[in-house]
Amino acid sequence: MIIISGKLYVDADARDAYLAGCREVLEQARAAPGCLDFALSADLLEPGRINVYERWESDEDLERFRGAGPSGDQNVQIRDAEVSRYRISGVEPA
Repeated sequence: MIIISGKLYVDADARDAYLAGCREVLEQARAAPGCLDFALSADLLEPGRINVYERWESDEDLERFRGAGPSGDQNVQIRDAEVSRYRISGVEPA
């Protein structure tokens, strides 16, 4: 299992529009083979921060979906990012 987790930063006054522009991507991701979860959300404390969480069955599923990454319009809006890939070998209920 692969987890992608982290944060993106956009201009605070553009965050809601950025997230609204991601709706189609979220719908496509959640319908993609191997996608177990995909979420982008506004952070409650930092006005320009967007929290990223993705969970995939495999690297192949992730790469098949991801392709080239964010569109040019989305990429231009990102001011900073800290996103990591985690390889999970086991899962237990919390």
